[in-house]
Amino acid sequence: MGAYLLWGILPIYWKLLQNVPPVQILAHRIIWAFGFLLAPLLATGKFKEFCNETAQIARQPGKMATVFIAAVILNLNWLTYIWAVNNDHIVQTSLGYYINPLVSVMLGVIVIKERLSMGQLIAFLLAAAGVFSLTLQYGAFPWVAMVLAVTFGLYGLIKKTVDIGSVTGLTLETLLTCSFAVPYLSYVLSTGSSSFEFSFTPVSLLLMGAGAVTAIPLVLFAAGTKLLPLVVVGFLQYISPTITLLLGVIAYHEPFTRGHLLSFGLIWVSLFVFSLSRSRVFVKLA
Repeated sequence: MGAYLLWGILPIYWKLLQNVPPVQILAHRIIWAFGFLLAPLLATGKFKEFCNETAQIARQPGKMATVFIAAVILNLNWLTYIWAVNNDHIVQTSLGYYINPLVSVMLGVIVIKERLSMGQLIAFLLAAAGVFSLTLQYGAFPWVAMVLAVTFGLYGLIKKTVDIGSVTGLTLETLLTCSFAVPYLSYVLSTGSSSFEFSFTPVSLLLMGAGAVTAIPLVLFAAGTKLLPLVVVGFLQYISPTITLLLGVIAYHEPFTRGHLLSFGLIWVSLFVFSLSRSRVFVKLA
C-alpha cells in the first residue's frame, strides 16, 4: 500500500522541479538513488556481499549485459515519466500503468511462451479497443502511455528471467548508469547550465531527494511482494494509476472528456476481467 500510494503521488514531486530539464532530473535521480541504496548496505555490513555478488556477475558477460540493458530500459521509463508529468501528460502516464499488467502478460506469451487464458485474451482485446479509441480522439497514438507500459513490462520480464537479488540488481543498475550521469552533470556544471547548486536551495534539496523518492517505494514494494499473495498485489497495483489520474484531472486540470471516459472505461473493464482471470473463483467458474 505504501509503495503504490507513494508512486501515485509522485507527479507532485516532479512538478516541483518543472523548470529543471528532464535529463538533469534523471541524472540526479540516478546518482542520489545509488547513494540512498548504498547507505543501508554499508550500515548493515552487506556491502561486502554486494561486492562479491557484483564480481560474480562481472565474470558473466551475458548476465552483466542483461543488467545493463535492464538499467537502460528502466531509465528510459523514468525519463519518459518525468518528461510527461512536466509537460501536462499525467493522464497518459496513468493510462500507461493501467495497461502495464496486460503488456506484461503479452510479453510473457511472446517471449516465455506462457499460455493465454480466455479471460486474459478478452482483457487484452478490451484494452486494445480502449487504446485504439484514445488514438482516434487524440488523432495520434498515445505514445507516452505505451512507452511507459512497454518499458516497465520489459524491465519486469528481465528481472523475472535473470537470477539477481532485488537490492543488488537495482544498486548495480544505478551504479552502471552513474557512469553516464556523472559525466553529463559535470558537463552541464562546467557550462553553467546546471540547475543544482552546492547549497541548500529548494531545487538542490529536491534533486537530492530524488534518490529517496525513487528507492523508498521500491524497497517497500520488494518487502510487500514477499508477504502478500500475487493476486492481492495484482489488485493493489491499480491504486497508483488511479491516484495519478485523479491528480492529473483534479489538481492539474488536464482534460478528461467523455471520449477519455469511454477509453478508460474499456481499460477498467479489461483490468477487472484480467484480475478475475487470475483468481481461483474465475478459474472454477470457467
